[in-house]
Amino acid sequence: MDVRAFVKALGADFYTGVPDSQLKALCNYLMDTYGIDPHHHIIAANEGNCTALAAGYHLATGRVPVVYMQNSGEGNIINPVASLLNDKVYAIPMIFVIGWRGQPGIHDEPQHIYQGEVTVKLLEDMDIRVFVISQETTEDELNAVMSAFRDELENGKQVAFVIRKGALTFDTKVEYRNDNTMVREEIVRHIAAAAGESPIISTTGKASRELFEIREANGQSHQYDFLTVGSMGHTSSIALGVALNTPGQKIWCIDGDGSMLMHMGALAVNGSIAPDNLVHIVINNGAHETVGGMPTAAAHIDVVKVALACGYPKAVSVDTFPALDAALAEAASEPGLRLIEVKCSIGARADLGRPTTTALENKQHFMEYLKSLD
Repeated sequence: MDVRAFVKALGADFYTGVPDSQLKALCNYLMDTYGIDPHHHIIAANEGNCTALAAGYHLATGRVPVVYMQNSGEGNIINPVASLLNDKVYAIPMIFVIGWRGQPGIHDEPQHIYQGEVTVKLLEDMDIRVFVISQETTEDELNAVMSAFRDELENGKQVAFVIRKGALTFDTKVEYRNDNTMVREEIVRHIAAAAGESPIISTTGKASRELFEIREANGQSHQYDFLTVGSMGHTSSIALGVALNTPGQKIWCIDGDGSMLMHMGALAVNGSIAPDNLVHIVINNGAHETVGGMPTAAAHIDVVKVALACGYPKAVSVDTFPALDAALAEAASEPGLRLIEVKCSIGARADLGRPTTTALENKQHFMEYLKSLD
């Protein structure tokens, strides 16, 4: 279905969300039509943030907003849906558009398998009416469902469209780029070299895939790395937990700007505890690149000042490899929590692979390696 027909059927003029590869057609349409426009389209930090923002829109306008996300974000909306939107509380109508990763019967990455199994059930448990859109769904079917959904919305209920792979299309090409010159795979290569045999916790998305391939190319073991293939936004918290329980061992965290933004309160916790063995590296390309390249707010904030305000004793920003190498060498040789922001371009190799070990194998090997460091 052409995404323009889908948007027309929804009849909304305000969208907010977190980008998803299954919803790339919708995301590209919104960026092509509105860009980032506070009156029509906002990419928020996380899905709960989107839901609250959309609730505010409804309170001010009386109109029904649309919140879009990957199904992995359903956990982030449970609290605002149950305690803010629900008709037993404020009865705030909302349309959710949810990309269905891990759909049963279709091969997907391990972090999506269980989430895919419970996607529809979670929505139904939150008293949200659901309709699944596939490549076979017709415009007439969609319009009929939306007509029925409008009765639900008028009664302060929420509804959801769960989007299967390839169900929405958009024929206009949208390009995402920035002016940074450093390539992420090379950045990760420099980090791995600086870390040596010290443990690395890396964020979800292409950074972890690149780290895995770098180890393969170097003939190195993967035991040094915990690849956080899911749980976006929690990488630095995992790293904090590891750092606090491996004193005297330098712990490196490779984070992304979208991940950092998603649960930025973790920076305050990191800073308040300030372990002397944690190096937090934020590779900032100002984009949700793994799911298509749509922008994040991180391109417009001072990450260094945020980290310092949260209690990090030291924070620097670099945009050249000599500056990165100097910052990494200092981090490797000196104690103290620090953040290194690395300004990065958008883009990756077209043939970038995925880890060939399972998530469980990754965990076991990493834990065995940490134990060997005692």
